[in-house]
Amino acid sequence: MLKLHQLDFGYNNHPILHNISLEIKAGQIVALLGANGVGKSTLLRMMNGTLKPGSGWVELNGQNLQHLSTRQMARQIALVEQVSKLAWPYTVTQILKLGRFPHRGWFAPYNPQDVAIVEQVLQQTDLWELRQRPLNKLSAGERQRVLVARALVQQPKILLLDEPSSNLDIHHQLKLLNFVRSLAAEQNLAVVIAIHDLALAARYCPRLVVLHQGRIHADGPTEAVLNPTLLKEVFGVQAQLYRDPFHQQWALSVV
Repeated sequence: MLKLHQLDFGYNNHPILHNISLEIKAGQIVALLGANGVGKSTLLRMMNGTLKPGSGWVELNGQNLQHLSTRQMARQIALVEQVSKLAWPYTVTQILKLGRFPHRGWFAPYNPQDVAIVEQVLQQTDLWELRQRPLNKLSAGERQRVLVARALVQQPKILLLDEPSSNLDIHHQLKLLNFVRSLAAEQNLAVVIAIHDLALAARYCPRLVVLHQGRIHADGPTEAVLNPTLLKEVFGVQAQLYRDPFHQQWALSVV
């Protein structure tokens, strides 16, 4: 669905990413891993066309992203960036309705299908009780869930998440990632998650892409990528991957 061809990118003549080539297929859940400042967020923004690469190109179903309109891209790709100072005075329901823009336009009235999709996502993301609350009255974690929900209302084929669990408590971290995993399986949704938490990445993402010094250092299944040598070299930790005895999912033990 999404192909990255030899992408290079930098800010003010300072190179960030070099020769990045990836292919993301429908139904895959892929984690982008790497140290702070390595370019994970930058790469996500090139994947949805927000940033234009210095060289190379991104294809969506065989078409160069730069040749597609904003609405055409938004019907296929949704990006949830990290929450920082965002605090619009609109209600949660109004924010989610904005996610229907790619399918209806700014001034077209909402139809019953739009309303049904918004209400369904409100329920699925545990936001129903907050639906009439203004966004600027919510906690950072609640706002993060609202923005993920707005992306899901877009009904994208590719979901890009930038540190989606960073402001969430453990209950909502697991609930959100379980929900995303079920969507990938049921709707053949491709998901790319930039994430710092290696334990969550190991548990929820069957494929890991590790960025190091601006390049792809490793790309493959969890058990092959998160080996002690890579963990020490890239993250500076001594750790071991193992299967947890309760759910038989991958977990990480740090020495």
